[in-house]
Amino acid sequence: MKYIILLGDGMADRRRQDLGDKTCLQAAKTPNLDSLATLGQVGMVRTVPQGFAPGSDVANLSVMGYDPRKYYTGRSPLEAASMGVALGPDDIAYRCNLVTLKLTGAGASASGGRRRRAVMEDFSAGHISTQEARSLIEEIDSKLSTEHIRFYPGVSYRHLMVWKGGKDKIECTPPHDIQDKDIEDYLPRGEGDTVINGLMEESYDILTGHPLNKGRVEAGKRPANSIWLWGQGKRPSMPTFREKYGLEGSVISAVDLTKGLGVYAGFDVVNVPGATGWIDTNYVGKAEHALFALKSKDIVYLHVEAPDEAGHTGDVKNKIKAIEDFDEFIVGNIIEGMKQFDEYRILALPDHPTPLEIRTHSSEPVPFVLYDNKKERSGAPVSYDETIGHRDDAVMFEEGYKLMDHFLRK
Repeated sequence: MKYIILLGDGMADRRRQDLGDKTCLQAAKTPNLDSLATLGQVGMVRTVPQGFAPGSDVANLSVMGYDPRKYYTGRSPLEAASMGVALGPDDIAYRCNLVTLKLTGAGASASGGRRRRAVMEDFSAGHISTQEARSLIEEIDSKLSTEHIRFYPGVSYRHLMVWKGGKDKIECTPPHDIQDKDIEDYLPRGEGDTVINGLMEESYDILTGHPLNKGRVEAGKRPANSIWLWGQGKRPSMPTFREKYGLEGSVISAVDLTKGLGVYAGFDVVNVPGATGWIDTNYVGKAEHALFALKSKDIVYLHVEAPDEAGHTGDVKNKIKAIEDFDEFIVGNIIEGMKQFDEYRILALPDHPTPLEIRTHSSEPVPFVLYDNKKERSGAPVSYDETIGHRDDAVMFEEGYKLMDHFLRK
């Protein structure tokens, strides 16, 4: 038996008047997902346990079969694993976004001085390229690193800071949650916040005058003029997927978070050329690499970030495009390519909703479809969208991590 999970990050949404009271999933053309829903088992799954923030870290941990209440320690340790950054038992990893801040004035700082007031203009710095971002993070590391603090370049705007023997009892806000908002009320607060806020404040001076950012401004692009630190935590301790389920797997994603989960699960990480985490990602390449990986592995976890990114920017056109591209180039190619195997199952779903109206994640249950080529169902056509849960034959998983047990059932 071969297994593949097709995860369209943040695909689920809420009804919108400008779409005729439809969600993006309902408005998008998704013939391949609809086909799977018609022939397979459908239902809803709650991927974010009560009391947890609806982050992709928690949600993907659930989808991968791990109970967040037992194994979740923070987002950034997962990203550190993907980047090959080893964490000591007392090290705290922080996600380090490159962002665009728009100055609006000045306010009082924790040290009693004056701090810049600013609005979070763009949590992704215009989806800055990985090459450009590396230069900026290397500059930040050269100017702000100490014997206890180091910065590591990642992909596009997503990077890493490690604080050896640092503090993690700090309330930090994801920058994509505060798009176009004054950052004053969302600055890190708690034990060690002076260090974190100080690093972010100093980064503005370093990055604003950087030649690369001056060139971006001249070209009409948004400058990556500050870092934003969040998602902190220590390294987790969790069993591998083989230890838990007896299966060997691979993970395919453009983002370090998902790849890091795969590392801790003992999966091989498959890096696909042209995978960007945005709507220009190499969908076809991801599908091709997944099918090739399945020739030697039992299971592949294929993650696509684009719908989530479009949700964070509030762009309805790009979100629908991302969903349709996911359906055509990922789901369609996988459906066709899986026919080379005698027995296989496909699980397709989002990790969480990313409603355009709030431009951040929410914790409502998400629709899933589970297709088994040896147990095809018959009946009227079924549309894959958020209304699947109303069907008489729909199943509901209140504890999201149990969906994996169901998917892998003998």
